[in-house]
Amino acid sequence: MHHHGEVLAPYSLSTALSWSADWVFLLGSLVALVLYAAGAVRLWRRGDRWPVGRVIAWTAGLATVVLTTCTGLNDYGMVLFSAHMLQHMVLSMLSPILLLLGAPITLTLRALRPAPKGRKGPRELVVALLQSRYVRVVSHPAFTIPLFVASLYGLYFTPLFDFLMGHRIGHLAMMVHFLAVGLLFFWPIMGVDPGPHRPGYVMRILELFMGMPFHAFFGVAVMMASTLLVDTFAHPPASLGTNTLTDQQLAGGITWAFGEIPTALVLIALVFQWAKSEDRQARRRDRAADRDGDAELTAYNAYLASLEARSRGTERSPEAAG
Repeated sequence: MHHHGEVLAPYSLSTALSWSADWVFLLGSLVALVLYAAGAVRLWRRGDRWPVGRVIAWTAGLATVVLTTCTGLNDYGMVLFSAHMLQHMVLSMLSPILLLLGAPITLTLRALRPAPKGRKGPRELVVALLQSRYVRVVSHPAFTIPLFVASLYGLYFTPLFDFLMGHRIGHLAMMVHFLAVGLLFFWPIMGVDPGPHRPGYVMRILELFMGMPFHAFFGVAVMMASTLLVDTFAHPPASLGTNTLTDQQLAGGITWAFGEIPTALVLIALVFQWAKSEDRQARRRDRAADRDGDAELTAYNAYLASLEARSRGTERSPEAAG
């Protein structure tokens, strides 16, 4: 972790992407990748389907986390508002969407075997947690949308940010918080994984658009601010040759522009899911219609058979009489 006294090379793509591991995030991401792979392999071995697209989404999500926290970007994020903002945006708005498209909860529930009757295994604990009141509250839009908004305004427009940036653990907690808030906000909206709140598609799109204007407005507010909002970035290393106010405007611009990326991604994902569910319903309706058709045909055949039997009966009756 760099402090203000240290010399940082001028900001460029190569230095921003140079390796600088944050072990908490690196190990966390590796564990998440191994567990996910183990779950997917278990399903495939069993002969069950698990879409490769989900594996790719999960891996890409973890890659964005590692690129944000284990590269030079993390070092610049300690001294440049724009670099920090880029980290914040990726962790709260890009990584969560990719990770959620990986459907980790669904994978967990399918990969874990149910415990014997009367016992509680890991799978039962996951189900119990998903159905708990706590998860119902923290995944409710009345909680996730204000949290999403507050973690922008409450952080940068109060002394909280400077306080957290003063300690390594504070910085780490903030990064974890960005990721967690993003996951909570997009979980009901993406709707790939089971959860307590599964609004319809129109509601999901509304939820998405309820959070975004606050986000855009925040970006504009940062861009327009004529004074420095946080002290942390007031004295960047001279070697960077940055104008702090210009850098703050850039941070605002990054925030504002970034709102479009997840919105587009989520909308595309939702439209696909929507089309798929419509398709499924149509197929279900067709199957039901087929069954009804079969039933009609069976009834018609039975009717024909009864007519035939009756006509035979009437033919036979004179002979019987004779």
